[in-house]
Amino acid sequence: MTKPFFKYESIAELTDEANRSGRKISDLVLEDQSLSTELQNVSVYQKMKDYYRDMQNSVREGRRADLKSISGLTGGEAHRMDESIQSGSTLTGPFLAGAICRALAVSGLNAAMGRIVASPTAGSCGILPAAVITMQEDRKISEDDCIMSLFTASAIGMVISKKATLAGAEGGCQAECGSASAMAAAAVTELAGGTPDMISNAVAISLKCCLGLVCDPVAGLVEIPCIKRNASGVTNAFTAAEMALAGITSAIPADEVIDAMKQIGNLLPVSLKETAGGGLAATPTGRRLQKEIFGKE
Repeated sequence: MTKPFFKYESIAELTDEANRSGRKISDLVLEDQSLSTELQNVSVYQKMKDYYRDMQNSVREGRRADLKSISGLTGGEAHRMDESIQSGSTLTGPFLAGAICRALAVSGLNAAMGRIVASPTAGSCGILPAAVITMQEDRKISEDDCIMSLFTASAIGMVISKKATLAGAEGGCQAECGSASAMAAAAVTELAGGTPDMISNAVAISLKCCLGLVCDPVAGLVEIPCIKRNASGVTNAFTAAEMALAGITSAIPADEVIDAMKQIGNLLPVSLKETAGGGLAATPTGRRLQKEIFGKE
């Protein structure tokens, strides 16, 4: 079997082909990955289905009331959010609050060393599952369509990885939660019946709203502020998708936004790229928590 590759170099190339052929982006990506891996479409689809089932399981596991991270810094956030939803006291209603809950569940499970799907990274693992599973459960979208939307999301991630980076250590959290939010916005837009151009605009809008986001994990752990950034990442994805579906366009094309993200990432100091040397990690409370966990700053 040959090493997998992705033939599309840009979002524009991907959307142009989808428009030209009259096909969904997800169909193009499934075909591309089947050719790349020398596997039948059904085998590639089944692998993505397995990933989706893992995502669903991580949402369920992450809601446990007794869930705690290894450090003890975090745990139970999704359960408390779920209780708020069940009580009917949420500000944003069960749809968006439910997405927040699912994002907290998956990212919280990651901090507790549970099984998650890095989508695209472990630090941003809650955003895409929360968005797609919310669409399935709230809007009664078929599992098949949800699985296919993950191919669209994957395409966005692969283009970003080619043009910029997905690593917080290289580009800051904009490369992790920002990229995941863009991937989720693409998936949601396709699930809502959006066109390839709408998907491109959703990607651009969501990523624009995350530009400059630094990676400053307290004590160097993927917990604070990572878990709550997953919650904000999924709300950003739905906001971007909502605007794109309404016909609102991004003045800056998606590919240029990705280029800008790379440039910004290159300009970020090392202290703000996963080293726990700046930002929230360097606050008095951040340093105190690190000392409590590791015995030193």
